[in-house]
Amino acid sequence: MDYQPSSYPRRVLLAVAGLSPQVVTETLYALAVTGRPAFIPTEVRLITSSEGAERARLALLSADPGWFERLRRDYALPPIAFGHDHIQILHDAAGRPLADIRDEADNESVADCITATVRTLTADPDCALHVSIAGGRKTMGYYAGYALSLFGRSQDRLSHVLVSDPYEQSWDFFYPTPASRIITTRDNKLADTKDARVSLALVPFVRLREGLPERLLAGIASFGASIAAAQRALRPPRLTIDLAGQRIRAAGEIIPLAPAVLAFYAMLARRRCQGLHPARWDSDGIDRQYLAEYRRIVGAEHGEYERAETALADGMTAEYFDQRKSRSNSALIQALGTRLAAAYLIQPDGKRPRTRYRLALEPAMIDFAALDAAAPASDTAAPPG
Repeated sequence: MDYQPSSYPRRVLLAVAGLSPQVVTETLYALAVTGRPAFIPTEVRLITSSEGAERARLALLSADPGWFERLRRDYALPPIAFGHDHIQILHDAAGRPLADIRDEADNESVADCITATVRTLTADPDCALHVSIAGGRKTMGYYAGYALSLFGRSQDRLSHVLVSDPYEQSWDFFYPTPASRIITTRDNKLADTKDARVSLALVPFVRLREGLPERLLAGIASFGASIAAAQRALRPPRLTIDLAGQRIRAAGEIIPLAPAVLAFYAMLARRRCQGLHPARWDSDGIDRQYLAEYRRIVGAEHGEYERAETALADGMTAEYFDQRKSRSNSALIQALGTRLAAAYLIQPDGKRPRTRYRLALEPAMIDFAALDAAAPASDTAAPPG
């Protein structure tokens, strides 16, 4: 798909603001009027405090002065969805509206709110998101930028709006008007809003999305948990296989696996640690190695083990081998995403028709050990064996 933001059917301007709702109209002007190519949002979202929301309601959404609709009319912009339900009021940990960010607990609540909003908007493949960090407390801008770094895609952008002197920080300035309009600036001088200059400084950011676990992109996690997961995912590959717990840990994520799948994956991991050659369905002893891992997981008296033993009475078949290989890789991709799972997948070795399969991880990266039950776990359920 074309990653030009203006080409997407849904285009969202997300702004964080404190007591200056002007950041919305200033940024909209720079995007839709002077931007090349123009980025005309289909909707605007504002995250702010309770007092900031009231100021936005009175200054931007009222019949008079109604600066948001004035801007749209002045520059003949198409309808843009922005109403009271597009203003998100920050709340503290107890659910009370925040008038200001005053302590560490407030900071955490703000971070979680901004993170959840950015994650939700970036989950829509038809949406291009533009995040403005020009307003609000510095920490709000930081959280908005970091959240976009975690979840942003190629079509998403981050910016800070720049306003020329003496209009910056003037309560009566909202955007450069096409006709003369005289206002009083903060230093008690007169200025014509027609002469103002507003531009955007695009802020580069590192896109970490492709390296994040799939559960983090699809689920709900706090800002702190999201950062911790991103840090784990960016570490060098490390695989821990917990046979008793019927799970593995890959890229810092704990992934439960059905016994039949885990036995197959553990078999190839142990072969890698033992320096054995890559395997295929008719490799010498492959059925016995698989059953040995299965027995370690569920025990020799378990019904699932007995069924596996019966199925392999005449040796492993190509279908049996391929099915468990496929299920192992599918479970990893489902939990981690394609990019993050790549280092842990069962990979082909050699050419057809004698292709064999192995783990590419170095033996030093593989460990057979019990995992801490309190460690972060993937939301992915174990697939059937």
